Amino acid sequence: MKQTIHAYALYLEDDKGMSSSTLESYLRDVDKFIEFADKEYGIREADQVRRTHVVLFAGQLKQAGRANATIARSIVSLRSYFHFLMRRGDIIQDPTFDVEAPKADKTPPQVLSIQEIEQLLTAPDIRSPQGVRDRAMLELLYATGIRVSELIALDIRDVQPGMRFIRCGGAGKERILPIGAPAAHWASVYVEEFRNKLLKTDSDEQALFVNVSGRRLTRQGFWKLLKKAAVDAGISEEITPHTLRHSFAAHLIANGADTRAVQDMLGHVEQPGQQYGNHGRKTMKEIYETHHPRAR
Repeated sequence: MKQTIHAYALYLEDDKGMSSSTLESYLRDVDKFIEFADKEYGIREADQVRRTHVVLFAGQLKQAGRANATIARSIVSLRSYFHFLMRRGDIIQDPTFDVEAPKADKTPPQVLSIQEIEQLLTAPDIRSPQGVRDRAMLELLYATGIRVSELIALDIRDVQPGMRFIRCGGAGKERILPIGAPAAHWASVYVEEFRNKLLKTDSDEQALFVNVSGRRLTRQGFWKLLKKAAVDAGISEEITPHTLRHSFAAHLIANGADTRAVQDMLGHVEQPGQQYGNHGRKTMKEIYETHHPRAR
């Protein structure tokens, strides 16, 4: 089987257009199986591999303490490899057929405490235009629970600080979300006093949040500022934009909010918000003004 690895790598790269990191993972998984099959059973040819060998390999990974997600990925890698060999005519049966991958271990969403949220939101240096922008972005993200992609997609017209609401989401998925006084304040300060300082002369840029070049801030740009804010806030664990989204939902529901109303705010089509809790039904505006920690 070793002699087929190079051809398999070219197949993944050229035919599948696989990224280098994913390709490396697939090749590493296949290489580990080839080593296992040779060492444990003296198998060196692909047509000698049977379903039992794949199951035993998965079992060995389990005994070694590998996570279910790792084992599942290994099976996916092997399935891809043997499908490739079948296409080439090297084998006539797929030994991964009907091999079930273990379900990934569920981990609770990462949630910051109210104190950590306060530390994070107040971390940016508001003496600079970028700092005020960062404060406004963090406030809006925690105030609404929107995704970072929705945050950076906001245009000036989408935020109404005076009326305390924002409009987000694409065509057919638009939602109107309430925002609290702190978020409204910082959005207003940013737009009225500091946004123009980041724009270039005579710019017609409609993006709400812009970088130092006067263009719409990117996801990467936001990740960078979030990481810096976390360090400045003294938060040791690594956080992501989704951490604020999870914290938004968890804090609302911990304060007695209706899960289904929170799901509406999050823009969930189904009901994944059940992971945060379950309560009776109220209106979105009531839920927000009554239960969000920074509504007033």
